[in-house]
Amino acid sequence: MVKARFGGLALAAAVALTAPAAVDAAEWKFALEEAIHEVQGVYATKFKEVVEAESGGEITVTIYPYGTLGESADVTELTQAGVLQLANASPGFTGSIIPEVQVFSVPYLLPEDDAVLNEFFRNSELIREDFDPLFEQQGLAVVDFYPEGEFVMTTKEPVRSRDDLDGVKFRVMTSPLLVETYNAFGATPTPLPWGEVYSSLQLNMIGGQENPMFFVESTKMYEVTDYIVFTGHNTYTTTIVGNLDWYNGLSEEERAILDLAQIEAFEHILDYQKTLAEDSLEKILEAKPEIEVIRLSDAEREPFREAAAAVEAKFVEMAGGRAAEVLEQFKADVEAARAAVE
Repeated sequence: MVKARFGGLALAAAVALTAPAAVDAAEWKFALEEAIHEVQGVYATKFKEVVEAESGGEITVTIYPYGTLGESADVTELTQAGVLQLANASPGFTGSIIPEVQVFSVPYLLPEDDAVLNEFFRNSELIREDFDPLFEQQGLAVVDFYPEGEFVMTTKEPVRSRDDLDGVKFRVMTSPLLVETYNAFGATPTPLPWGEVYSSLQLNMIGGQENPMFFVESTKMYEVTDYIVFTGHNTYTTTIVGNLDWYNGLSEEERAILDLAQIEAFEHILDYQKTLAEDSLEKILEAKPEIEVIRLSDAEREPFREAAAAVEAKFVEMAGGRAAEVLEQFKADVEAARAAVE
């Protein structure tokens, strides 16, 4: 069972979009970075189901899929302002306001084994407790962290070594550390809003991008790229945040409902993802049989792992503050997860 974020309590209440200062205890507005049928939408749908059932229908959850209220940075700002009660705010974007959370962008830190990875997200002291004050300084309460799948690169040209990325304009999220990562990998990192990625690939303005397999399939990134490359360098992580003032104003009963919804949605999304990557790859190969899948061997991955050491050092330098402590705790939590599984 995942460690409860709120020590046995949880959340509820809401704010109208048109009047951020007026609390509406019957509705929680929840914005996503993805479509309703994608991983975040599946999590949010389960979350909504539990909240509404446990509250006897007195609390409703209104879900706003990607694009409804803008890009990722927009929904984070709306949550900080109290216009939204809840939002997905992935570290690739929140790293610009909470530098320490960029630790999730350091390649080859997260375990590649799914059992170890899931145990890490269930019980990591860092993500279940230590990040809370950093988010609170930005007017946000952390509700959950969960993985969304291994990153794969989709590229115009084959990638079997760092040399193959030399000079390639590679789209990254607007995260300083992701820029450093792809610099270390030999590419030319190009931060772009998600809405511009497909057309930029189509027009050869960029030569690659990274995302979990399900997202490559659902957004049809394979249509405008020719290679799918498994490097094992990272897993996409998302955070669910709540407006801090809204969270602090919740009753004990409302917090208990949120706590239960978070736990049940977390376990549901891990179960949902068991075969998701493989199923998505099958759909891609059916739609575009000529696309080439490249799985780097351990030997081929080694130069990328070596490059990760420089990114790790850069994280400590760039993030400052508690970055070194965060990195140390992250590694300790991974080792604890590995020991628990073994």
